[in-house]
Amino acid sequence: MKLHELEKNIGATNRKKRVGRGPGSGLGKTSGRGQKGQKARSGGSINPVFEGGQLPLYRRLPQRGFSNHRFRKVYAVVNLDDLNSFDDGTLVTPALLLEKRIVRKQLAGIKVLGDGKLEKKLTIQAHKFSKTALAKIEEAGSKAEVI
Repeated sequence: MKLHELEKNIGATNRKKRVGRGPGSGLGKTSGRGQKGQKARSGGSINPVFEGGQLPLYRRLPQRGFSNHRFRKVYAVVNLDDLNSFDDGTLVTPALLLEKRIVRKQLAGIKVLGDGKLEKKLTIQAHKFSKTALAKIEEAGSKAEVI
């Protein structure tokens, strides 16, 4: 067998339906769309949720619960490991964290989490601290100040 002798299997390909072409195709005149109406028009597609003017299901069902998603506060997170890059006695502020690129955006504030170990004596100013972070900061002899 040679490359130019290869053929597709029988039934592997179908000819494209040529809609609106003559009497022999079986898809002439209305082109398989039926008579008139919205679905017969060009661009006449109906939203799958549309129920013909009947009150839609999503409006018939009662609302349940409350979501705080729109009003939540998202904090920029800093771990204690990240603060080891500063020298002893440094005052770590949100502005300094932004400058050193430890935090990319301040968002609603900065929260210090207790992942890792703090090996320097620093004064850390942030909007929030986790309980483990506070314990580790005091253990290392550093200070935590809530802004």
